[in-house]
Amino acid sequence: MHLLSYATVLLLPLLCVPALLLGGAWAWLLPLVVFGLVPLAELFLPGTRRNYGEQEEASRRASRAYDGLLYLSSAQMLTIGALMLAVGPTLSGAALLGASLSVGICFGAIGINVAHELGHRTASLPRLTARGLLVLVAYPHFRVEHNRGHHARVATPEDPASARRGESLYPFWLRSISGGLASAWSLERQRLEGAGQSVWSLRNEVLSGWLAVVGLWALIGLLAGPVALAMFVGAGLVAVLLLETVNYVEHYGLGRQSTGPGRYERTQPRHSWNSERPIGRVLLFELTRHSDHHAFPARPYAVLRHHDEAPELPTGYPGMILLALLPPLYRRVMESALVEQARAAA
Repeated sequence: MHLLSYATVLLLPLLCVPALLLGGAWAWLLPLVVFGLVPLAELFLPGTRRNYGEQEEASRRASRAYDGLLYLSSAQMLTIGALMLAVGPTLSGAALLGASLSVGICFGAIGINVAHELGHRTASLPRLTARGLLVLVAYPHFRVEHNRGHHARVATPEDPASARRGESLYPFWLRSISGGLASAWSLERQRLEGAGQSVWSLRNEVLSGWLAVVGLWALIGLLAGPVALAMFVGAGLVAVLLLETVNYVEHYGLGRQSTGPGRYERTQPRHSWNSERPIGRVLLFELTRHSDHHAFPARPYAVLRHHDEAPELPTGYPGMILLALLPPLYRRVMESALVEQARAAA
């Protein structure tokens, strides 16, 4: 995947502009593209399982352009959010709903995904940017739970973000959202108490993050009015539900073997579903090469690798998100995929 391939993600926020400025049918253009044209195209576009050679990987790591694209995407999120607050209340009816959904898709597909990528970095700027983006979508505890909770407990019953075999999406949403918040608070409490500090300190990333969310909402309501606030909160909710649906798809039905009370085998590529479909790869900054991400969380998106033993989804992430909204059909499709995966692993 060339840098210009990843740059196509910048088209998503641009498709929000006519939705917000023109309304009408334009408000539904982005959802149609992301959940209509993209899944259809990915049914016919084969992916590539090629990994980068040593020199090519070193070159991609050294290039600042790949990170620059992440920060440019972050700036687009702020611009689209501001535009929604400025002109969104002039829309009405179906156009208002479509525009909120369009911005929510951008907040999720780009905002949370960029926050996820930057949140795994150790330097101050990427981590601060990640926290800002998560405040924007009202999910400030995600970095704490994802980095220190999900990565440690993935594909086990202790992980709220790992879907169990036969579990439907909608109860999973409730379990993952509530369980993730509770886990993040517990992780911060343990960290702070271990350092001799109060959990009610602003050093608590969950507490300070949610205070920032409330402050942002209050400022938006005061300056832009209740309709703009409702659109902003609604877009954040769409982003969160998209994130949790991706969580649902990524580890559905896969489990690590127990090796003792509270202990499990090491996370392997077979514990994450992957997709090599090209459009999903570029629109989600290679999140679809999920097995390698769990093996090497600090590995930048531009050099994530394919693993032959990683289970492959029947189609790309956008198509699987749509399928997950229909639980009986999703379970039927994924049951076949799980049986095939078990046969391949035997």
